[in-house]
Amino acid sequence: MKTYLVGGAVRDRLLGRPSGDRDWVVVGSTPQAMGALGYMPVGKDFPVFLHPQTKEEYALARTERKSGHGYHGFQVHASPDVTLEEDLARRDLTINAMAQDDDGHVIDPYGGQRDLRERVLRHVSPAFAEDPVRILRLARFAARFHDFGVAEDTVVLMRKMVEAGEVDHLVAERVWQELARGLMEDKPSRMFEVLRDCGALARLLPEVDRLWGVPQRADYHPEVDTGVHLMMVMDMSARLHTSLAVRYACLGHDLGKGTTPPDVLPRHLGHEGRSALLLKQVNERLRVPVDCRELADVVAREHGNVHRSDALNAPAVLRLLERCDAFRKPQRFREILQACECDARGRLGLQDEPYPQAERLSLALDIALAVQTAEVSAAAQQRGLRGEAIGQAIAQARTEALVLGGF
Repeated sequence: MKTYLVGGAVRDRLLGRPSGDRDWVVVGSTPQAMGALGYMPVGKDFPVFLHPQTKEEYALARTERKSGHGYHGFQVHASPDVTLEEDLARRDLTINAMAQDDDGHVIDPYGGQRDLRERVLRHVSPAFAEDPVRILRLARFAARFHDFGVAEDTVVLMRKMVEAGEVDHLVAERVWQELARGLMEDKPSRMFEVLRDCGALARLLPEVDRLWGVPQRADYHPEVDTGVHLMMVMDMSARLHTSLAVRYACLGHDLGKGTTPPDVLPRHLGHEGRSALLLKQVNERLRVPVDCRELADVVAREHGNVHRSDALNAPAVLRLLERCDAFRKPQRFREILQACECDARGRLGLQDEPYPQAERLSLALDIALAVQTAEVSAAAQQRGLRGEAIGQAIAQARTEALVLGGF
């Protein structure tokens, strides 16, 4: 029985990057032997165990054989005679198919160190084509290691996988899992570039894929192309270190521009409402978490109004705050403003411009929240007001506070 550190921990050490979880492969053992040593079994599809002290994952060396479509269409073989090289061969990319022994020696049968030096993402073997999740994983790694290119033969292989319909068999949970992780990388645009290049984006997110080639008014969008703009917005969301919900909202804010009638281009009147409708389709298809759904919906509908908010008077500002549900969810409103800032600065030549709308609306919310609504409500009831009339009295008090605050 021998154990080896494998995968990302080896890759990141060679790159001099901090690493997260460590994964181990065990060669020459059985489930019974692992149990006798105190390892706790946790794997459902293949034998994986938790170390009795460190709780790190130890997997028995295994091979896989394709037996159907999609992520679950595999037959797994794990036995003491499976070698380390055979186990590494089933991995996705050469940079993830390296191991390290107890002495710190790197076992690299498939050229992972070479591809690290040459900054290339390359599949280990033709078996890459057996698992469509690997397309998403490679795209996610491209967003993390954004100075890496993708080997041409790997791009060709991914295109063949898409044409064969493998991507169509991906389950929603895995698509969202990989998409969400890619959105949180340093350069999310690279993920979408890779997916678009191999044709997978058109299958997984056609609402996003159709944005390339759609023109916008150059006076508002010097970059003109809507797809190019979206990628700039995504990278701005990473630059500003925003949350996943904000980054997803950025992804969906302009989907409606892909359905603008050609005869009215480059104008996009009403694209906000169309974006919100298209987002509902994406949310259902990918089973997007509620917090991401809700934030993206508000940003899609209101980002234009937020951009124009510097010209709004006190009553109009109050109505905008109410539509955004800012009084009940002030922290979410701050995230709405973050997404809108990413949109405003994700434009050619405007990346370093200030976004005063966020500061102004944050101040407006603070002023409105400072109004003692319980006192206003009590006073309104003493005057005999009930129900909706009390709400109108609170709105009037907040409007007056905004006026006094310079709005």
